[in-house]
Amino acid sequence: MDWKPYAVSLAIGLLVGGLYALLNTRSPAPPIIALLGLAGMLAGEAAVSWAKSRMSVADAAAHCLHAKSFDVAREDRSRDSANTGSQA
Repeated sequence: MDWKPYAVSLAIGLLVGGLYALLNTRSPAPPIIALLGLAGMLAGEAAVSWAKSRMSVADAAAHCLHAKSFDVAREDRSRDSANTGSQA
């Protein structure tokens, strides 16, 4: 049996419980807050799925970090082409 989903669920539950305490919201949340939270979870899941289908993790990281490349093969090719150009 894989324990990872249970540990992640517990950690997220603790995080949300702490957030509820900071916002002075009673638990369980009133229905409108619970529905808005569920809508946010569904929207977040859809947004991540959409983003994954549009770009790779390396591209997403590069975009978030101002277009720095984390693709090792791409960096090697650009370094090789720069070295070839300077030797000519």
